[in-house]
Amino acid sequence: MTFDRSELIEEARSTGTVAGLPRGHFIDGRIVASVSGREMESSDPGRGAPFASVAAGGAEDVATAVAAARAALSGPWSRMTPAARGEILMRASQLLCERAARFAVVETLDSGKLLAESEGDVGGVVRTFAYYAGAADKLQGDSVPLGPDYLGVTIEEPVGVVAQIVPWNYPLSTAARGIAPALAAGCTLVVKPAEQTPFTTLMLAELLHEAGLPDGVLNVVAGTGAEAGAALVAHPGIDHITFTGSVATGQRVMRAAAEHATRLQLELGGKSPVVLMADCEIETAIEGVIGAIYENAGQICSAGSRLIVEKAIAENVLGRLVARVEAMTLGHGLGDAAIGPINSVQQLARIESHVERARAAGNRILTGGSTVRPEDCGGGWFYRPTIVLARGLDDPLVQEEIFGPVLTVQIVSGLEEAIAAANATSYALVAGIYTRDHAQAWRFARAVDAGQVYINEFFAGGVAMPFGGNRKSGFGRAKGMAGLRSYCKLKSVVARL
Repeated sequence: MTFDRSELIEEARSTGTVAGLPRGHFIDGRIVASVSGREMESSDPGRGAPFASVAAGGAEDVATAVAAARAALSGPWSRMTPAARGEILMRASQLLCERAARFAVVETLDSGKLLAESEGDVGGVVRTFAYYAGAADKLQGDSVPLGPDYLGVTIEEPVGVVAQIVPWNYPLSTAARGIAPALAAGCTLVVKPAEQTPFTTLMLAELLHEAGLPDGVLNVVAGTGAEAGAALVAHPGIDHITFTGSVATGQRVMRAAAEHATRLQLELGGKSPVVLMADCEIETAIEGVIGAIYENAGQICSAGSRLIVEKAIAENVLGRLVARVEAMTLGHGLGDAAIGPINSVQQLARIESHVERARAAGNRILTGGSTVRPEDCGGGWFYRPTIVLARGLDDPLVQEEIFGPVLTVQIVSGLEEAIAAANATSYALVAGIYTRDHAQAWRFARAVDAGQVYINEFFAGGVAMPFGGNRKSGFGRAKGMAGLRSYCKLKSVVARL
């Protein structure tokens, strides 16, 4: 079944929603209501109003989902060949490609991001399932030379039942980058999407079931973090937890995982630097900076939220950058705006609080720095794209993650000072540099503490490149073959001949 993009946009604009959205959890192969019967509303950030309701789960729903996943772990799924698992993932990729327009429109309604950004996310998920479809039968162990009297081999086995906690900023793509490799490895899953953005994860579960996934292999429980999320990470039937979210919540997840010594993968916050050296191609660099901070209204853990610019070009760069930013339009994600809304009224208040504290502390705001209500968006949640000149390395603007369209500027005298500035926070997720001098670029890449470094382009690499952070940005890696092995446990077998 394919969907017409224009018709879906018109439906969403005229009715405020899209028909046929799942309203319950997806447990053991079907949509079910919460045990309590409770539901919760999900809002369209562009209008600031609810557009659909979904089940509100709790500990009982989580227990049912975990039981289904544990039963499926020893069912037909465990006897399926890796190649057969890969065929299911490839069918899912093809089905998603056919239904990409519907997924993208729903993602925009639920998260607020621009439709072009949602379409990019869906395209990335199509690629993710195709990538891990091809990787499923390539999880090879090693033969270890132990001499003529022994044979030693290692075997990659599925880790078991995986709990995945999905954030609200990239609901579909973050869910997929955990679901696809876990299924390729032979695991079963219970996924808890963010309460703000549950729908595309539920739709993805339905699609995978249609592609041939056995009952119970993938389960999705909607609900709040306090009720469904906390119950899931504390459940003794979980073998591995993948969490993406804030540092504070990640620390609580770690404490819950410690109770049962559960394996853990964390992708937390970031305060990522984008360095512009004096020899860079300025127009290319400015384009990269704008994409790095203002995509998804800056609500990206790996956003390039700190511009570190060499003094020799600072005035030129900032003048051009401010002019570009002030020309950017804000509006509903289904329109033709350059920046969409903030995901929730709570997040909007957090962003506003950060900037107001910076203003009160004497930081120079070069542009933006206020909420705004576009004419066509009613009560939507919007914040002007903002650029602030930081006072020093210890400034909260430099040290704290804002998670919004706020770019902090630091001016440095050369490469060594740029490296020191890049490493000056407790986060270590992403870093980028623009320079024509590749020796300089690689010195930066070696010296900066980050899970991934981009040279002359930001957000490069796609599903094939491992992604994750160090220090307060977390540990473990998603994507690539490293992401696949995250869902495996290594077994060594030694035989005396």
